[in-house]
Amino acid sequence: MIPISRKRTTPAMHTHLGSNSRMGGPHSRSGFRGKKMKIKLTRAKPQLPSDFFETSWEKLLQSIRAVHSQKAVIGYSREDLYNAVQDICMHKMAGQLYTKFKEEVEAHISKLIKTCLVDQLYIQDYVAYLTVVNDTWQNHCQQMMTLRSIFLILECGYIKKQTTTRSIWDLGLQIFRKNMELSPQVEKKIGEAILDQIRREREGENINRSMMKCLVRMLTSLNLYSGSNRFEKLFLTSTGDYYATESQNQLKTANVSEYMIHVEKRLNEEIERTESYLDSATNKTLINTVENNMIKVHVNIMLEKNFDQLMNEDRRPDLKRMYSLFARVNSLDSMRHSFLLYAKRKGAEIVQDEERDKDMVQTLLELKQRLDSLVADAMAGNEDFDRALRDSFEDFINSRENRPAELIAKYIDAQLRTGNKGGSEMEIEDVLDQVMVLFRFINGKDVFEAFYKKDLAKRLLLGKSASYDLEKVMIAKLKSECGSQFTNKLEGMFKDIDLSKDLMSSFLLHQQKSESSSSASVGVEMNVFILTTVSWPAYTQTVDPNVFSLPPQLLSKQKEFEKFYYSKYAARRLKWQPSLCHCLVRADLLSAGKKEFQVSLFQAMVLLLFDQESGEKISLSYDEIKGKTGVEAEELRRTLQSLACGKVRILQKNPKGRDVANSDRFVVNPEFKSKAYRIKINSIQMKESAKENKETHAKIFQDRQYQIDAAIVRIMKARKTLSHNLLVSELFKQLKFPAKPQDLKKRIESLLDREYLERDDQDATLYKYLA
Repeated sequence: MIPISRKRTTPAMHTHLGSNSRMGGPHSRSGFRGKKMKIKLTRAKPQLPSDFFETSWEKLLQSIRAVHSQKAVIGYSREDLYNAVQDICMHKMAGQLYTKFKEEVEAHISKLIKTCLVDQLYIQDYVAYLTVVNDTWQNHCQQMMTLRSIFLILECGYIKKQTTTRSIWDLGLQIFRKNMELSPQVEKKIGEAILDQIRREREGENINRSMMKCLVRMLTSLNLYSGSNRFEKLFLTSTGDYYATESQNQLKTANVSEYMIHVEKRLNEEIERTESYLDSATNKTLINTVENNMIKVHVNIMLEKNFDQLMNEDRRPDLKRMYSLFARVNSLDSMRHSFLLYAKRKGAEIVQDEERDKDMVQTLLELKQRLDSLVADAMAGNEDFDRALRDSFEDFINSRENRPAELIAKYIDAQLRTGNKGGSEMEIEDVLDQVMVLFRFINGKDVFEAFYKKDLAKRLLLGKSASYDLEKVMIAKLKSECGSQFTNKLEGMFKDIDLSKDLMSSFLLHQQKSESSSSASVGVEMNVFILTTVSWPAYTQTVDPNVFSLPPQLLSKQKEFEKFYYSKYAARRLKWQPSLCHCLVRADLLSAGKKEFQVSLFQAMVLLLFDQESGEKISLSYDEIKGKTGVEAEELRRTLQSLACGKVRILQKNPKGRDVANSDRFVVNPEFKSKAYRIKINSIQMKESAKENKETHAKIFQDRQYQIDAAIVRIMKARKTLSHNLLVSELFKQLKFPAKPQDLKKRIESLLDREYLERDDQDATLYKYLA
């Protein structure tokens, strides 16, 4: 708009009169009729000078060139230049102005690239060349920002409305990139120079990180950073090559622990490098490149070289570091496999070493505790490693048939027995919890049951249990683990003990009311346990029933109890088990004075043979003792050894020696002395003899045969007809103990012979059930 002057002007008047109007002055007659006058004001539109755009552009061109040459604009303020752009845009010449601006910027940048970058390619020093590039880029950015502030109205009023027109800043980037692409040697040298600086920094030199950051941002802004054959790809390739070479050299000279520390250091350096001057989008790919070249390709080498050593020396920080590094490259399966093999190998060494049977369970517990702690601390409690540990224990603990189950039962017996050094009840219960972990891995739990039952019987009958409550706690643990069927007989043993206590109370009352006690039994106290045959272990007789006879002091008490018992339970029959009896014998020795000896029944019978009523010294041979006691030869030898060859030597053997021969003679030891008043010698009863162990295994084998027979009949009764392979497969599913195919075949043959089954006439591998 052109402003209108406030001066008075005399407008032209146009009078419009009707065809029959009459002119008249101010004093015309009132009868004269005329029309109203209409007055229009008109003025000619202002015209732009013909050279308006050229004049304005010349002014702007001078300012553009002054900015490019980094000189002050002479004669014009920035406001003048801004108004000039505004006037051009107001007169709808913005498109022409943008074109002129673009041409000028293109010419300048083209010249800039050639002069400052292309013509400087001869510079051999990478740092010097990068400095030139960085200065050129910084100047370009500053100049484009200055020009944008001058041409701001062009960008806001015109460029933003055009969908295909770039902003002033983007225009500068596009032209710069275009000219860089026209000179690929420039881009190549910049990339090589930056990579050289990164290599130097990796080797410990200090570089100008600020300049590197600006150069990387330049490549990013120009879209020359990522893409095919761009800097990022070259950088990642060179990084992979660098660390592939370095890792190989490191593994040749350093151990795995040192190498892993070096890898962690390198990873942290690359993360810091990315944060400092590389593009953040490169971080993930860069770290993956380092991990693949320094960790993934060397996983097997690292495990083979030092994993076992790290495990043996319990080097948890190193194992934790290995776990962390392997987790980065998804190689934990390899580490888990090595851990599994290590655990299997260590466990097998313990289980298969027969010389270490005595300490097997304790060593396994220590191994389990150590490996559990390692998994929790170094492997972050990873469930896969925990599962591998359980699998390894289950594998090696069953690699030796029956023996680990037997030793676990004996270990529990040692913990629950009086005189053990396990500590308080709470500490012993913690140990039992640990042992139950091993118990879960056992396949042959029937072996454990047989030996545990036998040892429990001795603890209960010989009064060797450390705590009745702990015994009940252990039974509860077994019941929770295996069910009530597993512990029915064990619970029955406790029930028998409790009932026996009540029965003995009744017997004592009966004795008090009765005066039938013989003179031989006066001063003798007797306690009897009534055991249910089905609940307790089967005991073999270790005496000759035709010769064996209790001493008169005990025999009358035994008959008195039998009479009392049959009066209450006439339908029952008692079968005495002398091997589990124990006695307290009082003696008055010439060498040691009055003493009390806690001994087994067989030991008591032998000692009573040396009772010197007349003061005459008694000497008996082995054969004489055997004839008078009726004890089995092997059991008698063990008894005599405990009395004459052990720590407490009440008897003296002639000739001296550990073994007992038929011709050996025995007398009361005249040199026996002891500070203790009550002396325990019946520990022999708690010890298991070779024969007893053999009989227990034979009983287990027999019970297993019965279970196999019952399972075969049960399966065939349900299926009627079944092939051999399917029957064996079904048996493996149902049996709760490990069985060999040849053992199953023998039991099938036995049932065929006993006509529980028959073979098919057409197919010999097909069995039929016979009702």
